[in-house]
Amino acid sequence: MIRLTFRMLIKLLLLIVILVVIYLAAAFILPYMRVNRSFKNAENGIKIFVITNGVHTDIVLPANTVYKNWQTDFAPATFNVTKPAYNYIGFGWGDKGFYLETPTWADLIFSTAFKAVFALSETAMHITYLKEPNLADSDCVELHITEAQYQTLITYIESSFEKNENGIMLINHEGYGAHDRFYEALGKYSLFKTCNTWTHKGLKKAGVKVAAWSPFSKGLMRSLKD
Repeated sequence: MIRLTFRMLIKLLLLIVILVVIYLAAAFILPYMRVNRSFKNAENGIKIFVITNGVHTDIVLPANTVYKNWQTDFAPATFNVTKPAYNYIGFGWGDKGFYLETPTWADLIFSTAFKAVFALSETAMHITYLKEPNLADSDCVELHITEAQYQTLITYIESSFEKNENGIMLINHEGYGAHDRFYEALGKYSLFKTCNTWTHKGLKKAGVKVAAWSPFSKGLMRSLKD
């Protein structure tokens, strides 16, 4: 009985190792493959950005256009934004536990990581008012998309929020800085559906040339710069 249990344990560990290797191989190889290869920045198109802190990516959109006024959903005054220079809004989907309970990697605890990896926790949307991102920063990519592409992206982002009869649901939790807040989101975070695959999926739906798949920010950002 002990020998049988030991064999089963070895097989289980071997299976885990194989799955990890496959996952890492896919995460390394697929970012070098492209979808929407015919995409070109639209002349006189709508300017958007993708930014990263090295781990997490955000989609950054104009705060107000004729296609969508995000300020209606996210009143600037509630973000302590009074200066007209804050003309952009960053959208970042992710694991709620990471967002609210792990402001730095030093704060990460096992239960938060375990729940995130195995899709056991809720998700949140991080909204930040921004000035126009600095293209001199290597962690920023500027894109110009058509009206139709932008409307597709609007629909994708709007569908990522959890809503009730009053609309988008604010989370009662302070942000990381002076101009950001958290909102309830739909979906489950996991190894296969990360903050970066959320960004990737939105851009892919909008027809932007992007990696075939990338759970990490580095591969996603590289594909946007090619």
